This record gives sequence, C-alpha cells and structure tokens, in this order.
Amino acid sequence: MDLSLGNARIIVTAGAGGIGRAIVDAFLAEGALVATCDIDEAGLATLPETVFRRRVDVQDETALTGFMDDAIAALGGLDCLVNNAGIAGPTGRIEELSLDAVRQCLDICLTSQFVTTGRAVPHLRNSANPSIVNISSLAGRLGFKLRSPYAAAKWGVIGLTKSMAMELGEDGIRVNAVLPGLVAGERQRRVLQSRADARGIGFDEAEREAFSHTSVKEYVTPQQIADQILYLASPRARTISGQAISVCGDTGMLG
Repeated sequence: MDLSLGNARIIVTAGAGGIGRAIVDAFLAEGALVATCDIDEAGLATLPETVFRRRVDVQDETALTGFMDDAIAALGGLDCLVNNAGIAGPTGRIEELSLDAVRQCLDICLTSQFVTTGRAVPHLRNSANPSIVNISSLAGRLGFKLRSPYAAAKWGVIGLTKSMAMELGEDGIRVNAVLPGLVAGERQRRVLQSRADARGIGFDEAEREAFSHTSVKEYVTPQQIADQILYLASPRARTISGQAISVCGDTGMLG
C-alpha cells in the first residue's frame, strides 16, 4: 500500500529506542524526513545520519522548545508530530507515592505534549497533510491499579487529543491518540516485574494474570504500533480525527 509519505516531514519524540525507534524506522522506510529527540545519547548515535537528532529531556521546556524550532527549520516545515515520550512512572498505592515521582510522570507523559503541540501547530497549518498522533495507553481508557500517575497522565493525553481535534479541525489538522496494550520489550518487563514485586508474586504469575484479560494472548509489537501511526499520518486517514485507537489484542482490564 502506498501511504504517500515520501518526503513527509516528521517529528517523533523519544525516538532512540523501543516504540519510538520503530516509529522512526517505519517513517524512514516510507521515504519520510525525520527528526527526533531522546535522553538516550547512545541510542541516538545509532540512528541514520539523515535523521536530525538531539539529546533532550522533555521535562526541560527550554530544551524541548529549542529542539522543536530547530527540527522544524531543519526539516523545512512539518507534516506530522508524533508525541511518543513517556515513562512508566511509580508503582504503588496512592498513599505511598512520592509527589516528585508523580510530577515527573505527568510532566513527561502529558505536559511535554502541550509544549510540542503548541510549537508545532503554526507550522502544521502550512502542511497539505497535517496530523498529530499522541501516544496514550490502554491505561488511559481503563485505569491501572497501582499505576495511578501513569493512568492519570494517559487519560489526560486522550483529553488533550479530543480537545485539539476539535480546536484544530478548522485548520484541517487531524489529531488522534494511539493506545498500546502489552507491548513487547524491556520496558513492559520492568512494569510487570514492578507489579509482581509490589504484590509479592512472581513475574510469571504477573504475566499470566495480565494476559488473562486479553482476547489475543500475545504481546503487541512496536512495529504494529508504528504501522498504525503511519496510516494515521497518511492522506488515507484524512477524515480520521479525535479518535483514541487501541492496539491491544482486545484487553478488558489492566491490573
């Protein structure tokens, strides 16, 4: 399928590894021009030389806005922003959580999307195929026991997505959210291990319990997330906006 993304100008936050790297690679395979930021300098160094990249902590508003401005200038404009930056946040009961850890989770998973979106919108208005894709989570639809900061942030991403779709629709800018379920990789393993430790059970039991709530009992791959995002960024999705699209194997509950 030709997605007509050749020479599309794309920014992906947190694109040095995991889901972000799969997104960057998928856009590059379509012939797009890509810029990304991450805190992982080693991962950034492995990206192709054609990718504009910079080490940025998305909690740092000055650094993040500087990256956005410089990336857009390097790309010669912007057609799609993928807000992928996020962390798992703390695991524990509400009365046990450190407020600093809560703030960090909200800043990285949610506040950073306000910063990048605000910087991107004036340039997206000049695109013939403008879109924003925000990475939320199934936790943003279902909630997540012992992971309330993460769930709160990801619910916020869906609220931001819906509101921006309404606000920017008159400019032809599509805004959608993608909600991954259990995604294969080291980050998911750490999340399950943290839950196992918090509950005093083994990793295998925590994993079996997680999959007991899914219809398709296998991990989602980063490539599957990237494939969904590519479609949403393509002209084929020109009337899809304001949607929270799950890629989760039909998961009914988290935690």
